[in-house]
Amino acid sequence: MSTHDQVGDKVPADIRVTSIKSTTLRVDQSILTGESVSIIKHTDPVPDPRAVNQDKKNMLFSGTNIAAGRAIGVVIATGVSTEIGKIRNQMAATEHEKTPLQQKLDEFGQQLSKVISLICVAVWVINIGHFGDPVHGGSWVRGAIYYFKIAVALAVAAIPEGLPAVITTCLALGTRRMAKKNAIVRSLPSVETLGCTSVICSDKTGTLTTNQMSVCKMFVADKVEDTSCSLHEFNITGSTYAPEGQILKGDKPVQCGDFDGLLELATVCSMCNDSSLDYNEAKGVYEKVGEATETALITLVEKMNVFKTDLSGVSKVERAGICNLVSYMLMKKVLQ
Repeated sequence: MSTHDQVGDKVPADIRVTSIKSTTLRVDQSILTGESVSIIKHTDPVPDPRAVNQDKKNMLFSGTNIAAGRAIGVVIATGVSTEIGKIRNQMAATEHEKTPLQQKLDEFGQQLSKVISLICVAVWVINIGHFGDPVHGGSWVRGAIYYFKIAVALAVAAIPEGLPAVITTCLALGTRRMAKKNAIVRSLPSVETLGCTSVICSDKTGTLTTNQMSVCKMFVADKVEDTSCSLHEFNITGSTYAPEGQILKGDKPVQCGDFDGLLELATVCSMCNDSSLDYNEAKGVYEKVGEATETALITLVEKMNVFKTDLSGVSKVERAGICNLVSYMLMKKVLQ
């Protein structure tokens, strides 16, 4: 079965690329390999039979996103047979490992059981000489049963019935303290596990950062002379894909449409671009469709609003691309 992929599409299966219908084909496969930079794909065979997913440049993997370009390929695997499906199977087959607290409680329970058993046997053996006392009717069997009941009662009394409640209360208090610092814990034993942690290793992509790119400064030439030129420097607020921010010159907001250079810059960023913004209504956030760098430029155009588009009453879905749409329509009219 063949399939056709283009910018913004999520790859539905593992696909062998047979034909690229653009200059380049770039794929964001961070969900599979953790690489934050999009990968350039090609149609050439990969001769190494031991090649890992990062080296399979002629393959598109299920769940990854097309960042730039268009291509046609042949589906070679679907569902659990895909690379990301294999990861799911490995995770499902992983045995649940007990936390340090659970391991210590199991060891304590085993040791306590052995000690209690020894004490009970010792109590029963010590009283063997009293099995035939007249108080038991002179029956040795009745005496043995009587002291056996005493040993069992001693064992029951020695079991700490309040231990689970005490442990749960302590973990709940720890969870409450963590929640005050915006750390939500799903499993109570994880609190104790985190307390035993001495080293935390993490990948910075999307973990220590927002995994989003934004333009923070731009420069426009004012006068160009023989060996020098004067520049206008602009700062842009906002560090996410949300088209919310101001264009500042110094500390004062400016109208970008008043600068010819910014008008040209916005037109280039909007027209020479294969990416777009998309508002995810389920999550309530703006997301990129395509390359991160190009999406940052699309967001910049929305913030600049060089044609002074009226944004009042515009929904968040429309706000994701209204300024770029106006630029496209005006440019189309100019070309006609």
